[in-house]
Amino acid sequence: MTPFLAIALAEAAAAGQRGEVPVGAVVVKDRTVLARAGNRVEELADPTAHAEILALRAAASLLGVPRLVGCDLWVTLEPCPMCATAISFARIRRLHFGAYDPKGGGVDHGPRIFDQPTCHHRPEVVGGLAASEAGELLKKFFRDRR
Repeated sequence: MTPFLAIALAEAAAAGQRGEVPVGAVVVKDRTVLARAGNRVEELADPTAHAEILALRAAASLLGVPRLVGCDLWVTLEPCPMCATAISFARIRRLHFGAYDPKGGGVDHGPRIFDQPTCHHRPEVVGGLAASEAGELLKKFFRDRR
């Protein structure tokens, strides 16, 4: 497992401890972590406060630019359609994600945002990384709530 995915998994675990769906994300440029985040939807009462969105916002703010050219995003779960669109708008170079999300995903499932003719930027995508670890965090979170 790469150190960046390990950081994303730690962010996901922390989100789960806060009562959030355990998803974590990390923005990296030149092997340096620019931003990291976990879901904060419940805490912020914000349906857009997904880990990916929060990490993209923080990295863009840090760099003072709206587009994260040359940056990679590491996330524990296949991004939803909203996050996939934001990833495209941010011009992320490469998306690495853990568990696949057949129900809510927007990259390899659902609307497949990057495959749409209206998508202006398509990052390189590497999915299924540490999928069992990321998936287990999610399964345990939802199992404990039932």
